Amino acid sequence: MTLLLDRVTFRYRRWERPVLSDFSYEVPDEGLTILLGPNGAGKSTTMSLLAGTAAPRAGRVLLKGSALTSTRREYRRHVAWLPQRVPTSRQLTAREYVAYMAWLKGESRTGAWERAGAVLDQVGLAEQSGRKTAKLSGGQLRRVGIACALAHDARVILLDEPTAGLDPHQRTVFRDVLRTVAARIPVLMSTHDIADLADEANTVSLMDRGRILHHGGTQSFLDHARPDAAPARQAESAYAVLMKLKDSG
Repeated sequence: MTLLLDRVTFRYRRWERPVLSDFSYEVPDEGLTILLGPNGAGKSTTMSLLAGTAAPRAGRVLLKGSALTSTRREYRRHVAWLPQRVPTSRQLTAREYVAYMAWLKGESRTGAWERAGAVLDQVGLAEQSGRKTAKLSGGQLRRVGIACALAHDARVILLDEPTAGLDPHQRTVFRDVLRTVAARIPVLMSTHDIADLADEANTVSLMDRGRILHHGGTQSFLDHARPDAAPARQAESAYAVLMKLKDSG
């Protein structure tokens, strides 16, 4: 499935400098892709445009060659979006919330309820399905967000800084779920934390100031590390080298 930004320009206000200018980016059609970069790089703007929650001032957002503006409802059915803060209803249980989101995406009420139970089990929340979302931890809410995407047959999942605020155990659980999901559905995850670059990532895109500095396989990213970098510090070294090359260029 092709999901891409085609020469888009975006600014939040007409008089401000564009966050993105004549910017193109294509989401890989399989596995887990990490969109890496410092705060202010333009990652969240890129994710919002891909999710259809923001519209470019110029250029196009494309899904399978169809412009977003002509297929917005169908687009949002196929492209699942998990923002930094998962929007939930505090009075609904996890299953009720997932079922409601699936129903909004076009599932029947019965189908949505059945799918909600199945996908909550898939993300390891079967025992929490009857709990109010207000009582779930941050890591559990992230998994509820992924369950919502799985409940309506999304064809690509977009995650914006999903590990922010999670403790080490919650990160481990979340990444285990992500690994399973990415084996079936393309996932694009933005982050500013190099620790999120796990072994299971298939592709790494490094972004800064509205430009892609690197886009390729994880190993091609790690190959930029300094020769004397310790094995556990290769990702950190590669990041530093690429950012330095950008500054010197």
